[in-house]
Amino acid sequence: MTGHPEIQSRFPDLHPAFTSQEATVEANRCLFCADAPCTAACPTHIDVPRFIKKISSGNLRGSAITILDANILGASCSRVCPVDVLCEGACVMHRFNREPIEIGRLQRFAMDAFHAAGADLPPLETATKPIKVACIGAGPASLSCAAELARRGHKVTVFESRSFAGGLNTHGVAEYKLQTPESLREVDFIRGLGVEIRCSEPIDTAHLKQISAEFDAVFLGLGLGRMEPLGIPGEGLSGVVDALRLIADYKTAQTIKVPARVAVIGAGNTAIDAANASMRLGAERAIIVYRRTQKEMPAFGFEYEHAKQEGVDFCWSSKPIRIVGKNGKVAGLDCVRVKPNLETIAGSDFTIACDMVVPAIGQSRALALAASVQDIDTSKGLIAVDRATGRTGNPRFYAGGDIVNGGREVVDAAADGKRAALGIIEASNACEAANA
Repeated sequence: MTGHPEIQSRFPDLHPAFTSQEATVEANRCLFCADAPCTAACPTHIDVPRFIKKISSGNLRGSAITILDANILGASCSRVCPVDVLCEGACVMHRFNREPIEIGRLQRFAMDAFHAAGADLPPLETATKPIKVACIGAGPASLSCAAELARRGHKVTVFESRSFAGGLNTHGVAEYKLQTPESLREVDFIRGLGVEIRCSEPIDTAHLKQISAEFDAVFLGLGLGRMEPLGIPGEGLSGVVDALRLIADYKTAQTIKVPARVAVIGAGNTAIDAANASMRLGAERAIIVYRRTQKEMPAFGFEYEHAKQEGVDFCWSSKPIRIVGKNGKVAGLDCVRVKPNLETIAGSDFTIACDMVVPAIGQSRALALAASVQDIDTSKGLIAVDRATGRTGNPRFYAGGDIVNGGREVVDAAADGKRAALGIIEASNACEAANA
């Protein structure tokens, strides 16, 4: 899959790449802290001062390997991580009322240079007795798990139901943060480590049972399911498109333009992405409708500020009650004002004129497959695991990513996948030692 020229022109980089000179200047601003709060703030604990110091000395390959040893998805994470609340948010420069080091852009600079030079990564070790591991789903958690295992000499097969691997990196992250070709470049890089990725191969319970018999361990990187339904009249009208579908469709060039008036329901980061995308895809007005206040919105503050710059409007303390149709198509969204306790205010009904309604109120939990496995606990709506190893209640099954953490960041999924890979190896070594 290659990026569509019109989509790429409408979605230029939100944070453009550094030039070599800019990267050197920025790297030399770093104080190279010994205790490195930026490293502690990163879920994968990349040694930030070390990789930045290597940039300052011109050792870009060494910088990239430092990143990749901690996070194999260093390229995508450099673009999509909410650095404002992670590494850059923890930067000591804040104490001196100075701008934090632009860690994300420096990480991207090192990773782009690495890929441009051929992306050759040496193995970490050669396993004396390779184990066979299956990863279900080809999103960030599975790709991280698979790469970590492959680099340590083990055999991994990833099963993906879609035509392209990468999970939300490929299908669900706003294009101005991570372009589809960049995600697929990272997938190909992981393939090059010796990981087999089988796309267009959905897994049902019977297939999973067969896989569990053929492989020594199984990692469940299932992600989350479809967007939750609104549960209001009119959801079946033409022009009701959930946020993830909207983003996936324009990223794969199935949607190039949207109607003039778009209403997005919800106020999380995905809702923001959908509203911003609507403006860039030609909407004259995109409005976010949220039942709570701006202070209570789940989206990051910097995402909210970005949306305002894109021209997105906001309708706070308002609850959608009906999607209005005309000739089978969306014509408006009926809403009612609500109090802080979400109780409706009598007589406060109003209608937002719109041609498209985009639900973005969270994803359902795709738990049926996991629940079919004996001793896997899904009673709390997620897969329960030992957080240190990623192991489920069934010792041959591990899990990570959104289906475990409820829907956090790409970097959290990468951390989950790596932890599980190391947990799988540790369990295998313990079993081998016990049988020796």
